[in-house]
Amino acid sequence: MARYLRIIWWATLALVFGVILLAFSRGEGLPSINLTTRTMTAEHTGTPMATPSETATEPIPTPTRWPTLTPSRPKPSPMPKGKRIGILAGHLGPEEDPGAVCPDGLREADINAAVAERVVAALRAQGYEVDLLDEFDERLEEYQADAFVSIHSDSCDIPEASGFKVARSWESAIPDIEDKLVECLYEQYEQATGLARHESSITPAMHGYHAFREIALETPGAIIELGFMLADRGVLTRDPGRLAAGIVKGIVCFLES
Repeated sequence: MARYLRIIWWATLALVFGVILLAFSRGEGLPSINLTTRTMTAEHTGTPMATPSETATEPIPTPTRWPTLTPSRPKPSPMPKGKRIGILAGHLGPEEDPGAVCPDGLREADINAAVAERVVAALRAQGYEVDLLDEFDERLEEYQADAFVSIHSDSCDIPEASGFKVARSWESAIPDIEDKLVECLYEQYEQATGLARHESSITPAMHGYHAFREIALETPGAIIELGFMLADRGVLTRDPGRLAAGIVKGIVCFLES
C-alpha cells in the first residue's frame, strides 16, 4: 500500500512540473500577484463594482457669503449760504459792563451772552457766516452783513412788566427792508417763546442805538429786548435755547423771504 501511495505522489509531482514547463515553453511565465493596487474587481469579490459615473460624489460646500460692510460716511457739513450775519451780545466785552442788574445779582450781560452764543451756533449749523460781536466791537465800524441783530434784556425795575420788543433805527436808510426784519423777529420770537409783544415800552434809546450809527447804511439792523428780568426771568434764565430759536427763525424768515 505504501508503495502505491509513493507512486501516486511521484506521478502528481511529475504532472505539476510538466504544467510548469509547458507554461514556460509558451512564454506565459508564472502567474503574478499585484501587491501595489488596492482595487478589487468583480472577479475577485463576486460583487458588481460601481462605474466612475455611478460613484456618488460628495457635494463641494459653497463658501459663505458675508454681507459687505459699507463704511459710514461722515455727515456732510452744511453748504455755505453765502450770507453773513452779525449777532451782538449786549454789554459783552472787555469793559465788563453787566448791563441791568437785579437785586439778587442777576446780570443782563449773562442772559444776553447765553442767548447770543446759541443763536450764532444755530445759524452756523445752517451754513451761514456769522460774527459774534461785543457791545463796542471795533468791527462795528462800517460793518457789512445781510442782517445785524443786537440782543438785550429789560431790567427788573417794573415788577409787573412782561414781554419783549424789537426796534430799528429812526434814521434808517433802508426802512422798508428793516421793517421786514423787525416783523420777522416779532412773529417768530413770539411763536417760539410764548411771550407777548411789549411795544409800548420801546424807548428812544432803542431807536437811536449806537450800533445803528456805526454799521454800514446798507446793513439791515434791529435790536431785540428778550424779556423783563423779573417777570420773565424763568424763561430768560432756564431756557435760553428757546429764546435763541425764536431769533434764529426770525433772521432766517427775513433772509429767505
